Formats: sequence, C-alpha cells, structure tokens
Amino acid sequence: MDRVTPPAAPPLRAAFLRLFMVQASWNYDRLLGVGMGVAEEPLLRGLRGAGGDGTAYRAAVARGAHFFNAHPYLCGLAVGAAARAEYEGAPPEQVERLRAALCGPLGALGDRLVWAGWLPLLSTAAVAAIALGAGWGAVAGFLLIYNLGHVALRWWALRAGWDAGAGVVGALRNPVLQRTPSLVLPAMALVAGFCLPLATRWLVRPFPLVGALGCAVAAVIGVLLLRWKPGRIKSLWIGLAAVALGLAGGWLWR
Repeated sequence: MDRVTPPAAPPLRAAFLRLFMVQASWNYDRLLGVGMGVAEEPLLRGLRGAGGDGTAYRAAVARGAHFFNAHPYLCGLAVGAAARAEYEGAPPEQVERLRAALCGPLGALGDRLVWAGWLPLLSTAAVAAIALGAGWGAVAGFLLIYNLGHVALRWWALRAGWDAGAGVVGALRNPVLQRTPSLVLPAMALVAGFCLPLATRWLVRPFPLVGALGCAVAAVIGVLLLRWKPGRIKSLWIGLAAVALGLAGGWLWR
C-alpha cells in the first residue's frame, strides 16, 4: 500500500477508551487479537479513502484483529504503532512482524512493572495501613493511586506507539520503563516485609493466646510442608486445609 497522510488529529481518545475493553473478547484462538482490532479501528478510518474503495481500510482492520498477546496495560503501544505503520505504507507482512515482535517485550515488561511491582506494592501498603487503623481510607487510596497509575500507563503507551510507528522499539528503551522496575520491585519487597507482621498481628488480635499460637503453628507447618515437597504440595491445598480446620474449630468452640 502507498503511503497515506495520517490524520492531523488522530482519534486517540476513541482508541484509548476501547483499550479498556481489549480483554472483553478474549479467546483461545486470538487471545487479545479481536480486542486489539476493535481498539485500532478508529485510528484506521483515515485509510477509507485510500484506493477509493476502502480495501486498504478493511485489510488493515482485519490485520489488527489477528492473534496478539501482551500485557493489557501496554498493548496500546502495539495498537498505535501498527496503525501508524499502515499509514506509512508498510507491507502487510512487515506489520504482522511488528505486532509479533512486540508480544514478548510488552508482556514481560508489563508483568514486571505491574503484576510483580506496582500492584503488590500498593496492595501490601494498603493492607499495612488497614492494620495500623487507616480503615476504608486505605482502600480508597489504593484504588485511586493504582487506577491513576495504570490509566496513565495506557495513555502513554498508545501515544508513544502512534508517534513512533514502525520505529516503536525505541519507545521500549524509555528510561522510565527501563528503570522503574528496578525501583518498584525492591520497594514492593520492603513494604511486604513491613506488611506481614502488621497484618498477622491485626488478624490474630481478636483470638485468645491459644488461638494465636495455633495460627503460628499452622503457618510454620505449612512452610515446612512446602519446603519438604516443593512442587508436589500446593499452597492452595494448605490454605484450604487451614480454612477447613478453622471452620471445624470455630464450630467446636461454640
């Protein structure tokens, strides 16, 4: 396809709002692909006049809905980059390679930055604050800060992808993206270390001393079992067994 002049004011807001629904059509065949195509479609409307019959627009929309898998907060980078590459006249196979090449980096970076860093950092901080008596204010603070962070990340990704086009790899070298995980991950570990004893004390405080000691013994046994048979004994099994014992003990305590 020949190069087409991109719109002076691309409908980034429409694509951005659609990115929040990118997982609504998740399936085992294309994973996030269909949602990606829906989010990319507003950016491709300028191709309707290319060739006079809309063929370029329909082909680009279809490519946008092909298989894709990455972190949902960063997939806007691929949406913007692929759409801009279509205007730049990139061959269809190059657009496909661009999308495929972004799957791994966006998935790994998003997992480190969000699932292993930002989310556990804020959630453990909220739990620690609740244990210290902050109450519902800690919950409200967690929801506000977490959502501000991930919404800003989504918007940056979409804008960076659209601005970079086929040269989007440079956006992944952004110092903020590269350095933030090295700061967030240690901070998360530090906050989790403070959270654990505070939350434990808060949870066992209503119980008598015998009950608190019983909880401590159960926790120690669980850790020993996990170390004794790693991979064969699941933490979920231990958790369910602890819940069952707690229910039985509560019923007998009556």
